[in-house]
Amino acid sequence: MTSNTPESRASIWNPNRQTNKLIERVVKWIFGAFAFISILTTLGIILSLIFETIAFFIELQQLDGKQIWDFFFDGRWTPLFRSQGFGIFVLISATIMTSGIAILVALPIGLLAAIYLSEYANAKVRKVVKPVLEVLAGIPSVVFGYFALLFVTPLLRSFMPFVEPFNALSAGLVLGIFIMPLIASLSEDAIYSVPQSVRDGSYALGATKRETVLSVVLPAALSGIVASVILGVSRAIGETMVVTLAAGQNPRLGFNPFVSVQTMTSYIVQVSLGDTPAGTIEYKTLFAVGMTLFAITLSLNIFSFWFVRRFREEYE
Repeated sequence: MTSNTPESRASIWNPNRQTNKLIERVVKWIFGAFAFISILTTLGIILSLIFETIAFFIELQQLDGKQIWDFFFDGRWTPLFRSQGFGIFVLISATIMTSGIAILVALPIGLLAAIYLSEYANAKVRKVVKPVLEVLAGIPSVVFGYFALLFVTPLLRSFMPFVEPFNALSAGLVLGIFIMPLIASLSEDAIYSVPQSVRDGSYALGATKRETVLSVVLPAALSGIVASVILGVSRAIGETMVVTLAAGQNPRLGFNPFVSVQTMTSYIVQVSLGDTPAGTIEYKTLFAVGMTLFAITLSLNIFSFWFVRRFREEYE
């Protein structure tokens, strides 16, 4: 038998939520703590890079005939040799070259695939192809590296015998295949998110399918497409195994794609193998190169963030 007093009726409409409120506060603090841990971890990485890079530049100035600007303008990168050179642009030029070749491959293929999936493919095809693209993005990069070394390079040398066994061309081509699923998937999301009413408005004005895609849909999704491309460029610049296995480890200044080169990530792998004594200037170059790589990718991400906010289209 239930009581029907005014107090019991009030408890039904105003239940005691103190326990739930306490749990909500605990959950909020736990989530906030994990977010704070990620921020502290990132800050610790940045500070360690900064301190070790400063130590590298201080020691660089103590070498005979070396100055800070040699790091930016020297035409040789040979810190592990007897005749040492510290010109970081040698590694930057190789990184730019392999990443540029990768974008030349990945951008047209990825963008056209995204347009097809979003605008032309039926629901069944999209349901199959989109997950396949996302699975391709999860293949380990070392697999792509051996694919470049054992298949693409022999194929290139079969009709271009002047190509060296380790070269930037095969590394860039396979690097483009490696980042293509990322660009295609993110660009497809950006294009697919354009409201159907925008397309219908274009059709109502007499535009064809091609005109609607090129003149209405793609400009509306431009910010998302550019963000996906910049993310793909950042991925190409920071990729390690493909360029290490296919491009070699020969630091050479220039933009010849048919010869062996060494990118920034390849040099980091070389020093990290354990043969370089810790605490030496050769070892500290590891952090100087890492700091340069971090600065480049951070600049790209800041540009992407600005571009997306500047040109983002909002629909109600």
